[in-house]
Amino acid sequence: MSLRVTLVTAARSSSLLAERFDDDRPLDEAGWYDVQLAAPTLIPLGAAELRYCSPTPRCRATGTALGYAPLAQPALRDCDMGRWRGLTLAEVAALEPAAVDAWLTDARTAPHGGEPLLAFITRIGNWLDTRPAEDGAIVAVAEPSVVRAALVYALKAPPATYWNVDVRPLSTVTLTGRPGLWHLQLAAAPR
Repeated sequence: MSLRVTLVTAARSSSLLAERFDDDRPLDEAGWYDVQLAAPTLIPLGAAELRYCSPTPRCRATGTALGYAPLAQPALRDCDMGRWRGLTLAEVAALEPAAVDAWLTDARTAPHGGEPLLAFITRIGNWLDTRPAEDGAIVAVAEPSVVRAALVYALKAPPATYWNVDVRPLSTVTLTGRPGLWHLQLAAAPR
């Protein structure tokens, strides 16, 4: 039995410099435009038997714009950033530099009062491992942080690897396998 889970990163809701922790803003004009440009490549993924999304407005809007009619999954929510919610990394670093350093170096800490990185990665991994075990395909539109966490979990990489994974808007990654045994599948370039 093998399952195919394709994660599609949501379109953007702000410029990279304006990204905020636990950002729940809807798609901006550039994000809508980007979805339209990527649609020919991404729409076919909607043929998956199961279609999910993170519960954020931009994930729902991306999935809907691609015709997926995704079911929001609370387990695919972004990492709970506690009192840092709504702030940029630069703002938090200016206010709490020692706390940011602790957060970036120890996956078990949550100086913001929210969810530790390790707990977040584990939550996303548990979601992967509880998908139906029959052969089939799943597509899920998710926040970049969720995709990074899924990759770290699937590859059984150290939690610090999370900080080394760059996930761009509307990118895709496919994991194949079954609970506890996931493989990263990279697509071949079209000929």
